Amino acid sequence: MRTFGKWLGRVLLALLVAAVVIGLWKREEIARLLAVNSLFSEEKIVHNFSHMDGAFLYAPVSRGDGLTSELPYGPETELPETVDNWIAARDVTSLVVLKDGAIVYENYFQGTGPEDRRISWSVAKSYLSALVGILLDEGKIASLDDQVTKYAPTLKGSAYDGASLRNVLHMASGVTFDEDYLDYDSDINRMGRVVALGGRLDDFTAELTETFTEPGSQWQYVSIDTHVIGMVVRGATGRGIPELLSEKVIAPLGLEYAPYYIVDGSSTAFVLGGLNMTTRDYARFGQMYAQGGQWNGQQVVPEAWVQASTSPTAPTADGQIGYGYQWWIPVGAADGEYMARGIYGQYIYVDTARDVVIATNAADRKFREAGVSDQNIEIFREIATSVSGGT
Repeated sequence: MRTFGKWLGRVLLALLVAAVVIGLWKREEIARLLAVNSLFSEEKIVHNFSHMDGAFLYAPVSRGDGLTSELPYGPETELPETVDNWIAARDVTSLVVLKDGAIVYENYFQGTGPEDRRISWSVAKSYLSALVGILLDEGKIASLDDQVTKYAPTLKGSAYDGASLRNVLHMASGVTFDEDYLDYDSDINRMGRVVALGGRLDDFTAELTETFTEPGSQWQYVSIDTHVIGMVVRGATGRGIPELLSEKVIAPLGLEYAPYYIVDGSSTAFVLGGLNMTTRDYARFGQMYAQGGQWNGQQVVPEAWVQASTSPTAPTADGQIGYGYQWWIPVGAADGEYMARGIYGQYIYVDTARDVVIATNAADRKFREAGVSDQNIEIFREIATSVSGGT
């Protein structure tokens, strides 16, 4: 019996040592998984959205060697009282308004500040769209009607086999993908755990096999389509997205702070929602689009692409919000009115006719409730009218 006890003690000690070793080996992955599981909790969400580099692997995006292109300040503008109510109701953390390229309103809330690099969520999709337009102009990508498998051959045999680049830009791939952020077992949340645990998003995407319709026939917002766009860009250039975005977009804009991307275990950028930068720098990107893709006399994004990508060409249903190439066009939009939009209240809103750009970040846990998106758009329109002298 004493011999058995000694044996059992050794076994338990060995198991304890193994558990400690495995725990140390996996502690970073476990920490990231725990962070993901509490990412949107009420008491942590504001802090988390400004410190995503503490929860995920990440890669810096160089701001380049050039000087910062300072945004000028215009006359300070008092916004309508309804905006104050909206800020409180929607848990807004930052709001920057540009009129004629100058800051006329800037404020930060809930303990955040101008240096916070905030998570973009799906606002990042519009940045990737800009890269596509540049690469088309350079001839690196031959045509929007090229099959995605031409540039991403690992997708042959997957649900994306037969889809074109235009299809995925339009969110009309026909691929089955559950985008329910509130369902732990949804595809979008499974994908988040892949990122947190250091998996490969390319593998995750190639393993998707189900479709619900033919490519190009129906609009359905499917965030994984944007990852496929990223695969196309990487395949067409042989380069990573952070490096390309830095060279083609970030460096020319002269950002104040270097952004960063959340990345997966293979250092592939989470292009569908992992870009982090200051609210002021989000506004700068919107202003460049409002100026037809120009910044400081340089054509950063081709003007024709700015127009094409922000036009409602996707096959959305009648009366539904419009969609272009990774940009949203509100119902009843005036010419040149469009926006980048992300979950929990991230926006870059552009009103080209009034030369107004609004960038806002939020931690709105009620962003999916009926009427919230429409309310946000109406507030943006009210702000644009107000800073334009009521016209």
